[in-house]
Amino acid sequence: MTPDPHHSPHPALGIDHGDARIGVAATDDFGILAHPVETIDQARTDAIERLATLAEARRIRTLVVGLPLRMDGTEGASADKVRSFAAKLHARIPTLPLVFVDETLTTSTAAAKLREVGRNARQQKSIIDQAAAVEILNLWMGES
Repeated sequence: MTPDPHHSPHPALGIDHGDARIGVAATDDFGILAHPVETIDQARTDAIERLATLAEARRIRTLVVGLPLRMDGTEGASADKVRSFAAKLHARIPTLPLVFVDETLTTSTAAAKLREVGRNARQQKSIIDQAAAVEILNLWMGES
């Protein structure tokens, strides 16, 4: 069955929410590749407004938010923070579907991939946040 291009979930925005920074990535219009977009410094920028601006500028059709689960699959305080943030984001952009993806290992996966290409993880925190957002989108694309 061929997907209807008018109902494509792409481009999608991947969001790796952290207390200090939010990593952002996006898919292409076809959902083939995800690429880093930027890291939002929450101390300096209104993250909700910045994400709304990015979503509009990139004609985003789906918001994909990483949900940090415990290793046993349950939700803790970190997941509560992300759900609260996602609720505010959805209230700001109610027309876009918002989905959660288990991001349990995305940051460590992203860090390992960056080490493979010779980037020092400590020096590249903002790049890791973006790479984690790419991993979130890759997981989501693999599920859909």
